[in-house]
Amino acid sequence: MKPALIDTDILSLFLRGEPAVVSRFAAYLQAFDRLNISIITYYEILSGLRYRDANKQLERFLELIHNNNLLPLTVDACGIAAMLYAGLRKQGNPIDDIDLLIAGIALENKLGIATRNVGHFNRVQGLTVEDWTKD
Repeated sequence: MKPALIDTDILSLFLRGEPAVVSRFAAYLQAFDRLNISIITYYEILSGLRYRDANKQLERFLELIHNNNLLPLTVDACGIAAMLYAGLRKQGNPIDDIDLLIAGIALENKLGIATRNVGHFNRVQGLTVEDWTKD
């Protein structure tokens, strides 16, 4: 297992108690002590929970964030994401901006990515991609 940035879809499945994902979180935390979560994923989860008025889940989420690494969107990460965007668009194989920003944060911090969205993230050269919904 390599150090990874947790993508929004995986964190969402964890918060819902998906057994395979919960198991991967436990194994990861034994190896690395803390999760890595991007500010983009923080926003996506936070906005969804606030929209649904899911206060109990919101408390649990904020506690999780407090006890782990929240990685910012930096100028360097934006530069990486912009280069990825240009390259993928020229190839005729673009992915959405949110995923590019998350990939930029992962690459800047020398992390792989834990995601169920393997199809998008496998297009990013140099990014190690793991599907945490699979054993």
